[in-house]
Amino acid sequence: MAVDKNGKTLPPGTRQRSNGKYEGRVQYESERYSVYADTLTELKRKMNDLRYKLEHGEFITNTKLTLGEWYKTWIEQYKENQVKVGTIISYNDYFNCCIKEGLGKKKLVDIRGEHIQKFYNDLKKRGFTLSSMRIVAAILNGCLKQAMKNGLIERNPVPLATLPKGKAKEEHRVFTKAEQDIFMEYAQDSYLYNMFALAIRTGLRGGEIRGLKLSDVDKSMSVLHVQRTLKYIVGKGFLDDTPKTTTSKRDIPLTKDMIAIIDREKQVYGEKVLRMDGYIFHLPDGTPISRERVQIEIDRIVKKINKADIPFERFTPHCFRHTFATRAIENGMKPQTLQTILGPSTLSMTMDLYSHVLPTTKAEEMEMIAGAF
Repeated sequence: MAVDKNGKTLPPGTRQRSNGKYEGRVQYESERYSVYADTLTELKRKMNDLRYKLEHGEFITNTKLTLGEWYKTWIEQYKENQVKVGTIISYNDYFNCCIKEGLGKKKLVDIRGEHIQKFYNDLKKRGFTLSSMRIVAAILNGCLKQAMKNGLIERNPVPLATLPKGKAKEEHRVFTKAEQDIFMEYAQDSYLYNMFALAIRTGLRGGEIRGLKLSDVDKSMSVLHVQRTLKYIVGKGFLDDTPKTTTSKRDIPLTKDMIAIIDREKQVYGEKVLRMDGYIFHLPDGTPISRERVQIEIDRIVKKINKADIPFERFTPHCFRHTFATRAIENGMKPQTLQTILGPSTLSMTMDLYSHVLPTTKAEEMEMIAGAF
């Protein structure tokens, strides 16, 4: 009979390891299987669960379980009920684009620190930015940390590796005032003109502006309620998700020109907009607008500008958000006010991401303080 560190006799098939954890062994068809727990009560439950799975053919031995198989279980059983749908989509995108290929087929028990390190180094060679690699590392760490808690592996190898310096993050694209005017002029024939006009006046994220509903427009209080973001999931279609962070759910003051833009969009489709769950911006058949559709339309307009012999770089919809923030700062909006409109969780994030004051404005500000010296 084994005893614990205090000399107490332990139940048959159990022992206490040097690190204080309890190990329970279950024998089935001449094979031995082990589970681990912090307490004897938890160990007994795990041993009973293991016996049931073995007897009903539901157990996958640790030596055969791959990272890809465990990731699927981790997402379905531990994450889907804890985080937003959009976060799950992001996790799956990162897993499928890089983790699956690099480590997905590797057995959990065989993954060591040097494997994680090589994986990180390969991501750097592929041009991943440091911010992207940090997200990948967080997904791996969460996944393997839970595997360790479940006794599937003895140690989480992720902390043993170090993230290399990734590709320098590109500067955010921001319109100059002239570029802003040029784009809006050439976008006048676009079915998304009103969306572009509202985006550049509010700084809304792409999913937020595409998910706006008529019920979010409160003319009596002169505010626009930002309460959701529009997501698209393969196999399920469009759905409303909660905003990106707790501070992303916010109210934005409605100006007269913003109200005019929304009213103009309502006139395009008449009462039809009221019959399709109230989305302000949608396709002629009532279908919500996808992120890809927006990018395609932006690319069409940019191509038209270039054909007019006006140099104009390609940009993503997020440029409207950065441009709004830049115009706000240039015209004296306080950072704390800008934060409440944009919705980031911290003031430092607001300043780091959105302080794109253009060179001309910097020069003007320097001239204003020149007399102080």
